[in-house]
Amino acid sequence: MKVIFLKDVKGQGKKNEIKEVSDGYATNFLIKNGYAVKYTKSSGDRLDKTLENDRINEEKNLKVANDIKNKLEKEKISFEVKTGKDSRVFGSISSKQIYEKLVDLGYDIDKKKIMIKDNISNLGITYVDIELYKKVVAKVSVELVKK
Repeated sequence: MKVIFLKDVKGQGKKNEIKEVSDGYATNFLIKNGYAVKYTKSSGDRLDKTLENDRINEEKNLKVANDIKNKLEKEKISFEVKTGKDSRVFGSISSKQIYEKLVDLGYDIDKKKIMIKDNISNLGITYVDIELYKKVVAKVSVELVKK
């Protein structure tokens, strides 16, 4: 029996995949538990509409992410920090502090998407990656200046 998977089923199929499985397995497990529906012309048409909507949404999300990326890369986030001898910074800047500055600037970005590779603990400009969407990463400049 041909079925359309509604959810990922390990070892069997992925969501929105059309696959041939045994009649008993399809009826007694996949369809009964809501993992799949029987493939018919109408369910195939529904799948095509769903895939088209997903593609359109993906393009919209990608465009929005690229627009935000272009705006973010023009921003400069600045922190005034205390320094000791030889202009050494006490502590370092965290992703939470960067997140709070971005919120103040009007950006709504998940704090977990801010990727700091090395500690930001030197005066000057450091670039931080922010993952906005799949394969869309903005480089934001973070500047530390003496108080």
